[in-house]
Amino acid sequence: DVQLVESGGGSVQAGGSLRLSCAATGVVASTSRMAWFRQAPGKEREGVAFIVAGGGSTDYADSVKGRFTISRDNAKNSLYLQMNSLKPEDTAMYFCAAGRVWQTGYPYWGQGTQVTVS
Repeated sequence: DVQLVESGGGSVQAGGSLRLSCAATGVVASTSRMAWFRQAPGKEREGVAFIVAGGGSTDYADSVKGRFTISRDNAKNSLYLQMNSLKPEDTAMYFCAAGRVWQTGYPYWGQGTQVTVS
């Protein structure tokens, strides 16, 4: 079974930083397409940061470009999201997602970790 377990969320003041982690089991992070999504109350889930399978190419939502950085530690089979200069509008539940190269989209999701910026 594939499991994605997020951690690192919390409450922080505007302008602060947080680093989210996603530990993956049952799927190899280095060869999977992985991403961070978020969902705020009353809003649709949106993709925040993406990293391609096998390589280091990344992409970001316009709202977080220059503030968030997605990275992967192949040795730890983990995904990270470094979030700097946080804003109240970044408040949301953040989810880690993964998909193998032959799959469409992101079939695997974590339970989420809450980020609150005041």
